[in-house]
Amino acid sequence: MLAELRGVSYRYPSSNAWVLEDVDFHVDSGEYVLLAGPSGCGKSTLARILNGLIPNFYGGTLRGFISIDGKDPRSTPTYRMALSVGFVFQNPENQLFFSDVERELAFGLENLGVDPGEIRRRVEEAIREYGLEGIRHRSPSELSGGQKQKVAIASVMVMEPKLLVLDEPTANLDPLSAVKILGLVKREVLRKNIGVVVIEHRLELALPYVDRMVVMKDGRVVAEGDPYVVVEEAGEVVGVPAIFDVYRRLVRAGLALGNPPRTPEELAAKIMAVLGDG
Repeated sequence: MLAELRGVSYRYPSSNAWVLEDVDFHVDSGEYVLLAGPSGCGKSTLARILNGLIPNFYGGTLRGFISIDGKDPRSTPTYRMALSVGFVFQNPENQLFFSDVERELAFGLENLGVDPGEIRRRVEEAIREYGLEGIRHRSPSELSGGQKQKVAIASVMVMEPKLLVLDEPTANLDPLSAVKILGLVKREVLRKNIGVVVIEHRLELALPYVDRMVVMKDGRVVAEGDPYVVVEEAGEVVGVPAIFDVYRRLVRAGLALGNPPRTPEELAAKIMAVLGDG
């Protein structure tokens, strides 16, 4: 198992309240996991444990069993955790610092002391894979939100992590740009067999891509499993995407639409099929 937490509880320094309580969580290689729940439920705290920011940067009290690519963040320096775990923030500007995209991609590898020839190879490969040829010499400050997020993901993936954690990576993007980013991450799961954990509020955008969904509430995991089953079970916690609401209304009205649709296009096709049969 790539990452596993069992019975994990955490509280921040100078706080008596546990942000996480007795949490069990895991992700395997080649698995795309959606982590959802209301604001303040502990999602971002869990993400920071996965990449070692907790407890190495934040401190606090951390209990339970933790194995991230065979490492326990309590006894592993953050720079060593970064060899296994890549982290992409909600606002890409928080992790883009250099004057052009090419230097941004090379920065992490230079810090690790990677051979210059290998750095050039990985940077060129990332530029091709992420379609950055036209902006390689541009400043990140000049890019669109979608371009910045793509560069942020590329700058992490060039490090070849085994686990990628994204904390609301599409929060500042329009729906089309968000879908492109989520699809790009799915491609990485399939091509490189990495594990991915994505925190995302807009469920209707993420559900078509993910393999499993985990829902948190008040610092605990309250549901997990097949994304579409979990949405049905935990809709009162995470909300019900509009496509599911329409689907359920149509089923109650007597339309035999089969299993819940993954996309609006799939719902439209189901409706057309039923109406065509009629």
